[in-house]
Amino acid sequence: MKFGKEFTAQMVPEWQEAYMDYNQLKSLLKEIQRFKQRTKPPATPAGLKRKLALYRAFSGLTQRYNNPTSPSSASDEIESQAILVNSVNHGGSQSYQTTFLMSSDEGGEYEFVYFRRLDDEFNKVNKFYKAKVEEVMKEAAMLNKQMDALIAFRIKVENPQGWFDSSHGPSSDESSDDKDDKENEIVNQMVHEQRIKNMKGTRPTPLEILSHVKMNNTLETPRSTIKGFLNYPVQTELNFTSKNLRKVEDQLKRAFVEFYQKLRLLKNYSFLNTLAFSKIMKKYDKITSRNASKSYMKIVDNSNLGNSDEIAKLMERVEVTFIKHFSNSNHTKGMKILRPQAMRETHRTTFSTGFLAGCSVALILALILIVRARKFMGKPEATQYMNTMFPLYSLFGFIVLHLIMFSANIFFWRLYRVNYPFIFGFKQGTELGYREVFLLSFGLAMLALASVLLNLDMEMDPKTKNYGTYSEILPLTLVFLVFIILFCPLNIIYRSNRFFFLTCLFHCICAPLYKVTLPDFFLADQFTSQVQALRSFEFYICYYGWGYFQHRENRCEESEVYNTFLFIVAVIPYWSRILQCLRRLFEEKDPMQGYNGIKYFLTIVAIILRTAYSLNKGMNWKTLAGIFSAIAAIVATYWDLVIDWGLLQRRSKNRWLRDKLLVPHKSVYFGAMVLNVLLRFAWMQTVLGFQVSFLNKNSLIAIVASLEIIRRGIWNFFRLENEHLNNVGKYRAFKSVPLPFNYDDNEDKDE
Repeated sequence: MKFGKEFTAQMVPEWQEAYMDYNQLKSLLKEIQRFKQRTKPPATPAGLKRKLALYRAFSGLTQRYNNPTSPSSASDEIESQAILVNSVNHGGSQSYQTTFLMSSDEGGEYEFVYFRRLDDEFNKVNKFYKAKVEEVMKEAAMLNKQMDALIAFRIKVENPQGWFDSSHGPSSDESSDDKDDKENEIVNQMVHEQRIKNMKGTRPTPLEILSHVKMNNTLETPRSTIKGFLNYPVQTELNFTSKNLRKVEDQLKRAFVEFYQKLRLLKNYSFLNTLAFSKIMKKYDKITSRNASKSYMKIVDNSNLGNSDEIAKLMERVEVTFIKHFSNSNHTKGMKILRPQAMRETHRTTFSTGFLAGCSVALILALILIVRARKFMGKPEATQYMNTMFPLYSLFGFIVLHLIMFSANIFFWRLYRVNYPFIFGFKQGTELGYREVFLLSFGLAMLALASVLLNLDMEMDPKTKNYGTYSEILPLTLVFLVFIILFCPLNIIYRSNRFFFLTCLFHCICAPLYKVTLPDFFLADQFTSQVQALRSFEFYICYYGWGYFQHRENRCEESEVYNTFLFIVAVIPYWSRILQCLRRLFEEKDPMQGYNGIKYFLTIVAIILRTAYSLNKGMNWKTLAGIFSAIAAIVATYWDLVIDWGLLQRRSKNRWLRDKLLVPHKSVYFGAMVLNVLLRFAWMQTVLGFQVSFLNKNSLIAIVASLEIIRRGIWNFFRLENEHLNNVGKYRAFKSVPLPFNYDDNEDKDE
């Protein structure tokens, strides 16, 4: 792989604009090279070259110039220098400026432009690196103070009686036994002090630190959220319990891991850019036959960028501190946490995905052939079968389609360097790639299709009709299997990702009691496109819970309870999003969150009216459903394109798009906008009453629901692309981790 591609591949995506623009400098060198080739003098014959070389050697000039001690040698070396790099101060900030000494040479203006651009890139990179180093140094000082408080907190928890205060000696009326007890306490305290010295490495942390700190209480749990909403006085005093100690240690552990990742990225940033400047200067020397790289790289190596020893030493101190205090001095365990290994994509995953995909296609073909061979669709039982089995198995179809779309999202996010693991907040090294998600989707598809085929065969074969009850339970068995895998505590089938999903799902259900993060509202948005899947799950409860499966009858729609829950189930995802918007409006004071909540409220009204129309079939219901559905679709479409995707900007340099685009083809964005509008209005057929003669009612509903899932998959890519570009614009490559302790302002001023 060429260095330019490797350089781009190893960039921190959110910092890509802060890296040296290697391709731009390379293009300037190509212009210099093309000029050299156009103006290259005619080649000297080989014989003449040899004769001239002999004359020069005979004259003795070569010997004199090769003498390192000759005074003229040093002067000629200075005269042969192509550049002179100077340090310039502008308003207290240091920058570097290169003076090109060969401007009078033919084509010197090209090289002059090159060095101007080179200086701009170097000053940009050096300034960014210096600012980031200053940030991490301030954060290191804060973490150091947090560690002092943690060690003092540990002392209070492990030794609640505290240190012995030597200023208070025993009184004269104390008995000898009391004095002996006091002496024993002194000895024990000295031993304890020595233990703390070993923990700290220098001296024991004074317990007086605890008098200057308070606990940071963030609204992260339902209890703390309710207290904050009711303005209940928050407990900030230190409570020295083992539970609080574990909580403090967990918070600081996460803070140290995140801080260490910052240091690693900064060190890599320094190394990559230094290497890039070295590579580009060597290319310059090769093209121009000058020797300028040595003098320029000397400046680079002596700059803030080239001298990363400070970061390296800080990384060593972080490693020592983390291993000692958070991994019980276990070096292997500590480094495994600080430097988690990236998930390796094995050939086994690729092979298994292909195998399951092939099996799924084969089962689909077998299902089609069996239906056609036995002329099942022409029989009266076909309608009954579609009314019962189709809603049961369509649940798996919706899930599989959503997984396939999400795996496609991951593929394109990686292709266009969208940092989705950071945006979602996956634990480093646990994020799934598109191959793993494809594997899950095709695995579930194969199980569902095998169940459909087995069920259909047992329904149609006279020999197996006695086992009708067992065949009806097959879909329910598959649902139980999915739930068992989802909640399985064993470290199998991507446990960390399953628990991450369940945590986000729990936050969505409990909204607004938990602080809203991007994974939470992103997942809630996914469920708004799975309303039909939620209704299929409701049908499972009705069909099996009320015993209809024993008679192979679908009488759920005759139940008032079932019809009532058709409204409730469809509204749940949108209601969760409204509560999340209200939580963010309360915390962030952002009016856009209120407008977003209104958008979801309009959708809820539209869904209720459409459901009422589907049950009552009246013109009034149809009119109201049509009006509110159109309003909700228009508002949601505008929000998708303008707010979530950041498109439709008239003054952008890319007309009607954003200033920055990851996909090089603008037609992709316009096509996505048109497709979004069409798919947004696809479900209007439920109001307008379009019917297709050769399609069953349930089949048409499933197709419309699938179109909404496809629209959501398209939305996912551009939504995360816009989020990524916002992070890039703010150079935001790290998550902010809340710290457990809060130092008093007076203490900070004293220091």
